[in-house]
Amino acid sequence: MAKGCFKQEHEFSKRHAESSRIREKYPDRIPVIVEKAEKSDIPNIDKKKYLVPADLTVGQFVYVIRKRIKLSAEKAIFIFVENVLPPTGAIMSTIYDEKKDEDGFLVFGSTTTRHVKFVPRTKYTDVD
Repeated sequence: MAKGCFKQEHEFSKRHAESSRIREKYPDRIPVIVEKAEKSDIPNIDKKKYLVPADLTVGQFVYVIRKRIKLSAEKAIFIFVENVLPPTGAIMSTIYDEKKDEDGFLVFGSTTTRHVKFVPRTKYTDVD
């Protein structure tokens, strides 16, 4: 993640208290942190914290981020949770339940195709 990482800027107890307060006040929302990957060439994200509807898909959330940073249509953006690219059709509440940080926030990192490391598959699944 880039310098000025949210977790480094704010101590655990404050992050945990904030996420707990948010979840209590807005049970149908997910507290999300979005940070630009260190070597990414996408524009800076002006806002790191988002309160996302629980039923929003990852793809819809990516659309929100694209609009926020005014990313041109020909550029791809990828968001990762724990270095994993979540499926675009996945529901944010599911990703939150599976991948939230111990402080209660769901943390996404973002980058473009220029900085995605592609690993060749070694196993393929047959499709009937």
